[in-house]
Amino acid sequence: MMVSFAQRRDCAVVDEPFYAAYLQATGLKHPMYQEVIDEGDINPESVAEYCTGAMPDEKQVYYQKHMTHHMIPEFDREWMAKVTNVFLIRDPSRVIASYNIKRENPNLADIGVVEQLEIFERVCDMTGELPIVVDSEDILADPPLMLGKLCAALGLAFDRQMLAWPAGPRPYDGVWAKHWYESVWESTGFGLAKKTEVAIPASLRCLADEAQQYFAKIKAHALPLS
Repeated sequence: MMVSFAQRRDCAVVDEPFYAAYLQATGLKHPMYQEVIDEGDINPESVAEYCTGAMPDEKQVYYQKHMTHHMIPEFDREWMAKVTNVFLIRDPSRVIASYNIKRENPNLADIGVVEQLEIFERVCDMTGELPIVVDSEDILADPPLMLGKLCAALGLAFDRQMLAWPAGPRPYDGVWAKHWYESVWESTGFGLAKKTEVAIPASLRCLADEAQQYFAKIKAHALPLS
């Protein structure tokens, strides 16, 4: 989605601006953790100020890619009331299977589904409105339709440039991209929706079942694929 929005001439993007602060605060040893900390801003307050400050490069739209598990309770979330929040959701089984390839044996905190529901409910409380929710599988099923619906919900005109992009690294990718973004770098557009059930190790099935209950509560508010 970040790459898709980056194709718009009116849009600036930023890749996971809280990642360095999250790693610094938690002490977690993610792949390339020291490089992420060295390259990023480890002060969550200044990151929040950056996210709510001036629009980069005098653009009209600012797409910020955030990971919900980066928003630990120690970080003030009040800044979220100053932006338009969109929750991109994905079936937990697919998240777990993907994550497990790059960093084995994830736990509930790693995949961020609990924090996603907490933040969703907090945004509802702060704004008095339901934030926009879009399911990644629905986008893959019909990219023009669902991106059109998302843009309409955001008050933007749909731009067909969002449907395709050149392969390879991009200047706005985080320093961690060479570890995590291999499939994104290989892509030139949205892939096909996966119709089959994803296979995950038996040891992670309980995690997937537990995560599903949080996912389902947000999924109920997703833009419809119709």
